Amino acid sequence: MRIFCIIMKDLKNLIDALYNGQSLTENEFKNLIENPSLAPYAAEKAVEVRQKHYGNSVYIRGLIEISNYCKNDCLYCGIRKSNRSCERYRLSKEEILSCCDEGYPLGFRTFVMQGGEDMYYTDDALCDIIRSIKEKYPDCAVTLSLGERSYDSYKRLKDAGADRYLLRHETADKAHYEKLHPQSLSFDNRMECLKNLRTLGYQVGCGFMVGSPHQTSAELAKDLVFLQEFRPEMCGIGPFIPHKDTPFKEYAAGSLELTCYLLSLVRLILPTVLLPSTTALGSIHPKGREMGILAGANVVMPNLSPFDNREKYMLYNNKLSSGSESAQNLLELKEKMSSIGYEITVSRGDAI
Repeated sequence: MRIFCIIMKDLKNLIDALYNGQSLTENEFKNLIENPSLAPYAAEKAVEVRQKHYGNSVYIRGLIEISNYCKNDCLYCGIRKSNRSCERYRLSKEEILSCCDEGYPLGFRTFVMQGGEDMYYTDDALCDIIRSIKEKYPDCAVTLSLGERSYDSYKRLKDAGADRYLLRHETADKAHYEKLHPQSLSFDNRMECLKNLRTLGYQVGCGFMVGSPHQTSAELAKDLVFLQEFRPEMCGIGPFIPHKDTPFKEYAAGSLELTCYLLSLVRLILPTVLLPSTTALGSIHPKGREMGILAGANVVMPNLSPFDNREKYMLYNNKLSSGSESAQNLLELKEKMSSIGYEITVSRGDAI
């Protein structure tokens, strides 16, 4: 018992080191991850850090899922090109602007255009949409989450007015990356894309799945080291949830508890990071998003997409699409955040 107490004290010291702005090694992160009983202490410290920089504010983003066409065949994703059961759609420029028109009066000051890697949306088409949003709503930020593109493409989108770009790295371990993706996708290219986005001056977001197939604590530790070194302005992490029409359909979902623990660690690694409590958390637990906020997150992304398309953008089984994760139910979301001591803020919510 005495040895156990000494070990736990040493591990608490590692959390304190993060709290005080120090870096940890991969092995130290691995030791923390393998001791989830420290999660309450990590959450306590993470909330202190988030409170220091953001108070009780929770930023909202209006999510617009513009297309579920995708040229890629990632083994975990419900909109992978090989899924013939997926009912495909893509939004026109007019439909995307209509989503913004609906979201602005509700209080949204960031619009997130997310989709599969759909080559229908050329640089010309996307630049036209971005300029139109910025002209109509100059006080709003535009975030893109449209996968891997060339440096020149990213530059054109930035020049057109895009402010932020979300590109999950999925895993910082190359061998693990290759177990989750087809040979047509390259770990090195994913990392190069993130570097290009940083060079071009975007507020950059990366992130990873928790509990993805074949994942180990050592690989999660590599993810945390990568975040520590890359220092993104945004970080999206959520539990892996299987989709019935993918090769990973039989795998178990990732852990809510481990995801929340990692949210706390990410907050300590990156004190000012914009950290979403994801829809995936709410999909595996009725209070998952509130639990994410209580672990150190400070962003939620209600869905502004047309109702008819929300169930078609099904990246994983049982994805929520009509409750408080819906932009139209913003009052319910505000009440949920208020019940745990937080408030929705009408703001662009830029990275500090």
